[in-house]
Amino acid sequence: MLKFTKVKIISICLLVPLIILIWPIYDSLVHKNKISFLPFYQFDELPKTSPTDQILYQERYEQAANKALDLITAHKVVINAPAISAAVAIDGKLVWAGASGWADIENETPVTTNTQFRIGSTSKALTATGLARIFDDNKIDLDKKISFYMKNLPNDNWENITSRQLVSHMAGLPHYKQNNDYLGLYKTITLSNRYEQVEDSLAIFDSSDLLFEPGSQFNYSTLGTVLLSAVMESAVNTPYLEFMKKQVFDPLKMNATMAEFQGENAKNLAKFYWNNSGSSNQVREWRNVDLSHRLAGGGYISTSSDLVKMGSAFLDNKFVSAKTRKIFWTPQTLPDGSETPNGYSLGWRVLTRNIDPEVGEITFANHGGVSRGAQSWLMVIPKHNISVAVNINSNTKVFWDFGKVSMEVLRPFLLAKISMDQKVLITQSNTLLGN
Repeated sequence: MLKFTKVKIISICLLVPLIILIWPIYDSLVHKNKISFLPFYQFDELPKTSPTDQILYQERYEQAANKALDLITAHKVVINAPAISAAVAIDGKLVWAGASGWADIENETPVTTNTQFRIGSTSKALTATGLARIFDDNKIDLDKKISFYMKNLPNDNWENITSRQLVSHMAGLPHYKQNNDYLGLYKTITLSNRYEQVEDSLAIFDSSDLLFEPGSQFNYSTLGTVLLSAVMESAVNTPYLEFMKKQVFDPLKMNATMAEFQGENAKNLAKFYWNNSGSSNQVREWRNVDLSHRLAGGGYISTSSDLVKMGSAFLDNKFVSAKTRKIFWTPQTLPDGSETPNGYSLGWRVLTRNIDPEVGEITFANHGGVSRGAQSWLMVIPKHNISVAVNINSNTKVFWDFGKVSMEVLRPFLLAKISMDQKVLITQSNTLLGN
């Protein structure tokens, strides 16, 4: 009897650590819809009401603003998102911001235009903007080996990589699942470790193999963007977050944009929800996660208004020079002569699409983001000097099921701007003709 008891105690002692080790993996898989939730998980119904909030900064866009608010409210229902926010900037100025739904269902907190969302990989456009700023100041050479800036690289295989290759995903760095630094891979699944220093987060993947010779192929890699942020802070001899605040956030008054760990107790931070990839109105708050290890490539929180401020600023020659903008918004070329997928440039994608019979094709720089219980989209249309951003606090199975509302929001503002521009041209023409 005593022997049996000892066996049971030993089994329990072995089983408990195993459960602790495996549970985060289960929790990750269940939130990605790979396996089913256990019966004891509780869910809430999405509220049927959708409180709204909007700020109209320019009265001449009132009709477009009201249309946009109706559009995001309807779209929120279609994709079963607790909340959605959007903003539009035109000619360098914020003209409208709107929001619909709930930032926190349990506490019945409506979303507002000040609500902060996880922006996922839209963070890469933020980092690219910081890179463009120091490139303009000749503080970094995109084609110099990163070993010139970081003298003690933790992986010898990184020696010949360049900043251009990192920001364009041509460096051969792995993405999360390709990481064969297995302890680091486990940590990116558990998402429970805090990395307040960029250099510390390199430990997540610093013993992983490169997937190919740098510059020879394209492989989307958030980990590559993390390495880039370490190179950037070495180049300017300033911690990455401090440098981003000084170079990007403060000049543009992006006061709601920060690392999530800096704002995790902020009153304006939304709650983030699982809802079966947008196919169900049954939701539950997302499990607690720490995304600090991916900060530069996926760990920021922001608002739609802040994002369009940055999008507009990228069109401002005083903020980013025209020469640098062209470099950063030109799709990269692979060794076989083809372009990188989806027009991937330097931290931005650049695409041309036909969005409306009245407008025809538009070319826009963009970056989307998918995070835990959140999605984000930012696009900038240079020809019309317009920037649009949308955010939600849940996920859809197909990203564009969410993102396509940006085109619908854009349309009334774009048509209004085109009409106003035409009237200005007619007035100027009549003045020149003496009419």
